[in-house]
Amino acid sequence: MSSDQSSGRRLALAVGAVGVVYGDIGTSPLYALRECFRIDHALEPNPANILGILSAVIWSLILVVTVKYLLVVMRADNRGEGGIMALLALTLSHLPAGKKRTPLLILGACGAALLLGEGMIMPAISVLSAVEGLVVAAPGLGNAVVPITLVILIALFSVQRIGTGAVGRLFGPLTLTWFFSLALLGIRGILAAPYVLRAFSPVHAVQFLTHQGWDAFLVLGAVFLVVTGAEALYADMGHFGCGPIRLAWFGIVFPSLVLNYLGQGAWLLVHPGAIENPFYNLAPSWARLPLVGLATASTVVASQALISGAFSMARQAIQLGFLPRLSIQHTSMTERGQIYIPAMNWLLMVACIGLVIGFRTSSDLAAAYGIGVSLTMMMTTLLFFHASQWVWNWPRSRALAVAATFLGLELFFFGANTLKFDDGGWFPIVTGLVIYLCMATWFRGRRAVQKILQTGTLPLGMFLSEIERRRPERVPGTAVFLTSAAEGTPGALLHNLKHNKILHERVVILRLAVGDAPHVEPGERVQIEELTLGFYRVTGFFGFMESPDLEWVRQGCNEEGLELDPLSTSYFLGRETIMATTRPGMARWRKLLFALMARNAQQATAYFKLPPNRVVELGMLVEL
Repeated sequence: MSSDQSSGRRLALAVGAVGVVYGDIGTSPLYALRECFRIDHALEPNPANILGILSAVIWSLILVVTVKYLLVVMRADNRGEGGIMALLALTLSHLPAGKKRTPLLILGACGAALLLGEGMIMPAISVLSAVEGLVVAAPGLGNAVVPITLVILIALFSVQRIGTGAVGRLFGPLTLTWFFSLALLGIRGILAAPYVLRAFSPVHAVQFLTHQGWDAFLVLGAVFLVVTGAEALYADMGHFGCGPIRLAWFGIVFPSLVLNYLGQGAWLLVHPGAIENPFYNLAPSWARLPLVGLATASTVVASQALISGAFSMARQAIQLGFLPRLSIQHTSMTERGQIYIPAMNWLLMVACIGLVIGFRTSSDLAAAYGIGVSLTMMMTTLLFFHASQWVWNWPRSRALAVAATFLGLELFFFGANTLKFDDGGWFPIVTGLVIYLCMATWFRGRRAVQKILQTGTLPLGMFLSEIERRRPERVPGTAVFLTSAAEGTPGALLHNLKHNKILHERVVILRLAVGDAPHVEPGERVQIEELTLGFYRVTGFFGFMESPDLEWVRQGCNEEGLELDPLSTSYFLGRETIMATTRPGMARWRKLLFALMARNAQQATAYFKLPPNRVVELGMLVEL
């Protein structure tokens, strides 16, 4: 590829990143500065407070987004993929011998759960804050804000099954228009009071924090709203790569955001009464109604990016063993990352609708927004601390200094956000806690079930010796027995021989392994070990961002010389029925929860894309 072609592709990816990666952080100007001057903060919109808050906003963007995520944390890519689950997998893959995995697993699961809980708020607050512009542009439509928001959200979630491929091509240009509008509005405000540019000096932020004391600490919870999209930015890294994402930030997003925040602040210096909605008051009266439409479209784009990210994170959690099998539908024939998870989609929709009906205004929702993200950022910092030592061999002192710097800043934000707990901050915490309990229960329950099954497993070598001695009847065809254990004889194979008294001419013991890499190259998909008496042991490898597909394994086997004819191959699966008992190990309520999740998990036949007319399921009771 020539340098011109490479530059053109990078520029195209940067434009795409503007739409997908920066949608969340790009809609924060709709409500962030307004929330800094809420009545309960007891701050007047005077020059000292305005300059101090603007300075805190600008330096939060610099320190959290630019320094932490774009320059430091994005180095922690797992073969190009980012996000807390990818960082967890990368860290575990370099775990030194003797180190325990449990603390890291807890960090990763908690971070993912909190991010999903906080993600339920983002579409609701973004769309609601955009539609609230009607109160400024057309006051007579004020009562229609909530109904219009609900219609938009229902429509957004209803079209998810179609896929985002066609809509995705509009993301970049639409959001690019949004950021240019932010910049133009900001310039208009700055021209009204140019001395607002003094806010670039961190001195104003320091003076504001020291002079205002407790009131300034309260405001930090609202200031944090300007960086709430940073964690999602890291999670979307795999879609575009570090270079285009950084180019989009420094070339478009950061300048536009800073200009708009400065413009809102300048407008407040001249018109303090505009504090009710400084973003829309910044626009000329003739442009407010079109701006509502553009803002609404931009928040829909931002919500779409978050929903797609939630689907991706849920699939990663399934692959890493934190969630039961869920129905995953691929919405594109060419892009493997475009998926749709119905259960996750409807859960997010119900949560968003409930939040809009319950809180009714974006100001009330803002009180619930931020606490989960601040906690997730802290967990990302802790995981990065371990990864920097084990993956890049940083000296412990260097890793500790970097992590402590970020953690100290995030602790301030977290502390400020905890003060909003009674006003709605409980929602992402409670939701994240419920999701984490489900994830931890499933992870622990699956390990307990596997341990029980392995205790009754016959060593494969002993089983083959017994087969050679007894010589059971062999029938034509190939039987594939799926197993989750790396060693031993599958329970389905023992049950089939016990009840049917026969074996197929060829028997394949197949294990599907999910690795710490996001994707697996086709040539590395299968590993075949030929045993005796027509037995084969096959391992199919998948990345944690891939949905297991037995067709990929079958093709890999065919290429390696082990041909699996679809018409003469039968698949045998073990189907466990979980019975909760009073045995020690797990609380009974968690056993009941695990049994409920197991009953509602998608059937293995559909999840692994097996031909239904070639599948035999053999049930067994597992007393947990």
